[in-house]
Amino acid sequence: MRVTGVRFTDRTDAGRRLAALLGHLRGPGTVVVALPRGGVPVAAEVAATLGAPLDICVIRKLGVPQQPELGMGAIGEDGVRVLNAQVMRAAGVGEGQLAEVERRERVELERRARRYRGGREPAAVRGRTVVVVDDGVATGSTALAACRIVRARGAARVVLAVPVAPRDWTERLAGAADELVCVATPSPFFAIGEFYEDFSQTGDEEVLRLLAADGADGVAGASRTAPVERELRLAVAGTGLAGLLAVPAAPRGVVVFAHGSGSGRLSPRNRHVARRLNGEGLATLLFDLLTEAEEPDRGKVFDVELLGARLAAVARAVRDGDAAGTREARGLPLGLFGASTGAAAALRAAAELGPAVRAVVSRGGRPDLASPGDLARVRAPTLLVVGALDTAVLDLNRRARERLRCESELAVVPGAGHLFEEPGTLERAADLAGAWFLRHLPAGPAGPGDPSGPGGSGGSAGFGGGGTVAQTS
Repeated sequence: MRVTGVRFTDRTDAGRRLAALLGHLRGPGTVVVALPRGGVPVAAEVAATLGAPLDICVIRKLGVPQQPELGMGAIGEDGVRVLNAQVMRAAGVGEGQLAEVERRERVELERRARRYRGGREPAAVRGRTVVVVDDGVATGSTALAACRIVRARGAARVVLAVPVAPRDWTERLAGAADELVCVATPSPFFAIGEFYEDFSQTGDEEVLRLLAADGADGVAGASRTAPVERELRLAVAGTGLAGLLAVPAAPRGVVVFAHGSGSGRLSPRNRHVARRLNGEGLATLLFDLLTEAEEPDRGKVFDVELLGARLAAVARAVRDGDAAGTREARGLPLGLFGASTGAAAALRAAAELGPAVRAVVSRGGRPDLASPGDLARVRAPTLLVVGALDTAVLDLNRRARERLRCESELAVVPGAGHLFEEPGTLERAADLAGAWFLRHLPAGPAGPGDPSGPGGSGGSAGFGGGGTVAQTS
């Protein structure tokens, strides 16, 4: 067992450092199996490094009733059950209490298995090397249960790999796996989270995104194939605007981006968010709200009416498939994403387009720049994402939200400034955006009876006025 550093930035960092110890397992016969939810971001990095498929093994810790963070055992898929008699005796847990905890956790285990697998069978592990990955080991009950499950499914070799564990973890888990790999075994050891700077909870949507990005043996049903990207030249009322359309396989919606001042379709932060949305099965369109000649004009940079009208025109054309090169996006449920001043443009466009817009997300935005009338007319569910360190903008978002009459939420990202440059903060904002769009964009193209679909009461005829859009050479 090799031991290196003791502190991790987040689970992604932990996964990369763990993967560096597992190069000897690279090969076509290896499968990486993660313990959801926290183990999935770690395992995703391991799977990417090893070039191996990523699967999951759903396990639920059985926590002591009066101290649920202390595990007295674990249950898993295939009816696996592991109990820690020493912990149960010390905590005075009786059979009745154990049965109640197990009943409750079994319900959650089955929910997660359905949610993450979607009815698909687990990856085939018979005769293969299986690397079981979690974000750390404490009592070892969940890791032991996972190893037993993959062993029972026919794994030829089981490797248990974690970023951090107590010094005596090899004694606790002796015989559970053929090989034990850990980055760090610090002492004293009280809890896994103390060795992470960011140990925030991993959500279901993050698990689904990572599984979809991998496409392991049909577990998530998606593939690693990158979305098809296409450069566009969009004409809005005689003005040519450059755009970048990315369409994944079988898109479930399309999100049009509005950038902030001094930014455009090549913004690295918005492209990062767009790639995360592509991984969720959403098409994205990033385009320049202003031409190169217009960008120096600060009056136009903050002209929300102008920017909102252009965004609405582009969204209208993409949604209806009127712009050349956007055929794949025709009829898809529409979302708008705005950053900085682009957030005001997104809300202005949402007010104009009405029910055609299904959801709006603002990242570090200035919704306060939209007029009170526009804010009151927005009907699309709106998420405002702001960094906790961006106090002035946070206050402006709170005030703007009071003027909204639609479903809305304010999400504050800990440790994030205005540009979300701090480690892990942009990823958190992207995850929040993805979850919001997946929640509010119905799967698949809108049908004839859908008010936001072509031919519906709120379709192309219901978009209202505005200029036309076409591709120009």
